[in-house]
Amino acid sequence: MNPTHHQFDEVLAICREVFEKKLKDYGAAWRILRPSSVTDQIFIKAKRIRTLETTKDNRVDEGIFPEYIGIVNYGIIGLIQLEMGYVDTVDLSAGEALLLYDRFVAESKALMEAKNHDYSEAWRSMRTSSYTDLILVKIERTKEIESKDGKTLISEGIDANYKDMVNYAVFGLIKMHFGA
Repeated sequence: MNPTHHQFDEVLAICREVFEKKLKDYGAAWRILRPSSVTDQIFIKAKRIRTLETTKDNRVDEGIFPEYIGIVNYGIIGLIQLEMGYVDTVDLSAGEALLLYDRFVAESKALMEAKNHDYSEAWRSMRTSSYTDLILVKIERTKEIESKDGKTLISEGIDANYKDMVNYAVFGLIKMHFGA
């Protein structure tokens, strides 16, 4: 079995390829999104995954795997938007967007590796549906923090929640891609 960091890199390469192709199709149009709208986009993806997991009825020609890719990519977009703020017109080239994407992927991976060490890869024994539920919990937490203008008393901020959403989606992708 490949170590987690290699599997992380392999599924992130798939996510990055989708991100890069969409940049070629649309540019960085997502720069217009406010962070709360990014959170809602992640919610839509996670809600659809949960519906597919629950009903097993797929009426749109995309399954769970592409939705997890969407969560990863919107999570990275959310991190970019938190740092840069939203704009009224696109202000990033594809190259600049990819550099930011890679930087936030590296930060998310570092967090995953630290937590993975402390939790002894417990995620491998979890059901994929639990990742979906945990992403939905992180979304609710993020919405609550957003409603308080990003201020918390003791809890992690929006950025930490986005990184956790990215990592839970990566775990789902790893399990689906590698069957592990």
